[in-house]
Amino acid sequence: MTQIDQFESIFRSALRDVFVYEPVVIRTALLITDRRQSEAQDFLLDVRRFLAVLGTNVGWQVFGDENRFSTLDVLSKIEQTKPDLVCTYRNLHDEAWRHPHSLGEHLDVLLQKTDAPVVILPHPDADYAHAHAMEDTNNVMAMTGHLANDPRLVNYAAAFTATAGTLYLSHLEDGAVFERYMAAISKIPDIDSDVAREKIAAQLLKEPRDYVAGSARVLKKNRPDLSVEMRIAFGHRLSEYKRAIGEHEIDLLVMNAKDDDQLAMHGLVYPLAIELRQIPLLML
Repeated sequence: MTQIDQFESIFRSALRDVFVYEPVVIRTALLITDRRQSEAQDFLLDVRRFLAVLGTNVGWQVFGDENRFSTLDVLSKIEQTKPDLVCTYRNLHDEAWRHPHSLGEHLDVLLQKTDAPVVILPHPDADYAHAHAMEDTNNVMAMTGHLANDPRLVNYAAAFTATAGTLYLSHLEDGAVFERYMAAISKIPDIDSDVAREKIAAQLLKEPRDYVAGSARVLKKNRPDLSVEMRIAFGHRLSEYKRAIGEHEIDLLVMNAKDDDQLAMHGLVYPLAIELRQIPLLML
């Protein structure tokens, strides 16, 4: 390696993304439901209690009832009201909510066609929700595969964490992908495989760890009531997040739903959204 290459590597390793705190304000919220009117109002009360962290000045509206409506109807309502937040549950007007196979056509379209964050709640008829689900947002986890330089995710996760609650900032590197690259590197005689494994693994975890540490310091100044904890590791993402949700009794999992490079939902998010039915999810 030349001296120029060494200098460039040192310079790049010193570059760090800096978290910028921006308060999230929710003024209007829309609950989409397929319940009868009286049941919808009862469910709205449950939702407002669960999201009490948003304050008492949120203007709530309810759309939908037992009469079937289309995805176009939903999008038209959102365009009309322009809510800061949308709340609903999977498989509206569809019995498939009983099975972990899909989100249903309404959510599939909604998550891609609206800029408003969407809270996916456990289905009101379901018996698979965790006992603590829909009670409060004392324990919130932000999930991403590239936590560094993701201030919107962190800001929303902080905004939805109740006073004196705990915010878990998590980053999981895909262990299987890492091993595949290490297997390829081990076949190149010019590269010391052991050194490469150690150095690459350390660098992959260093960047999100530094970002989380910096985020925690900034949040401490602006939200001193919050406890911020990090989960930075290698692992199988789906199983690790399932385990973490149970271990820490996570009340809300915050994820980025959109992918700039494709129309479909962001890679890992879709299987997580389908299988993690036991707690509410906030999809950005």
